[in-house]
Amino acid sequence: MQFNLLYYLSLTIPDMGEFSILFDILKIAVAGIGVVWFAFYLIKPYLDKPDRQSLVELKRLYTNQTLPLRLQAYERMILFIERINPASMLVRLNAPAFTADELQAIVINEIRTEFQHNVTQQVYVSNQAWAVMRRVKDDTISLITNSARTLPPDASGLELSKIVLNSLGQLEENPYDIASNLIKRELEPLF
Repeated sequence: MQFNLLYYLSLTIPDMGEFSILFDILKIAVAGIGVVWFAFYLIKPYLDKPDRQSLVELKRLYTNQTLPLRLQAYERMILFIERINPASMLVRLNAPAFTADELQAIVINEIRTEFQHNVTQQVYVSNQAWAVMRRVKDDTISLITNSARTLPPDASGLELSKIVLNSLGQLEENPYDIASNLIKRELEPLF
């Protein structure tokens, strides 16, 4: 048996008629895919428009609902700072009626209670504003504690009040005013 190369090649190579039909089908398929792709990108912005409009409407609705809550949270933070300011808190608690130790315990309890009462406001304010509020709370407790340590055990609440207010008076700037101004500055972009 003799191997005939020409006979073998004639069996494996399709004739040009079959190849031409496959090539025509390929051209039509590529052109069709191109037309579909082009049409999709022409129509896509019109398909996305309702999604964008609903997203804008959702953001507007969210802002309308959360803005009053955010304003209230900032308002409560300012009120907290004002309430724990020793200049107003010591007058409100009537310092002469207590010993220094009793007044210290009452003031620290009052500060912690006020803070716990406002702890949920952190959801509506920035991390920086909340950090200011925590710092004011911690610094006020430190001021009261450090002032009480300088007094003898039998000192009156009035003496503690005088030392605390004297310490605040020696500062160049009132830290409670600084904290209030920082929080107010955060409110400016909302208006």
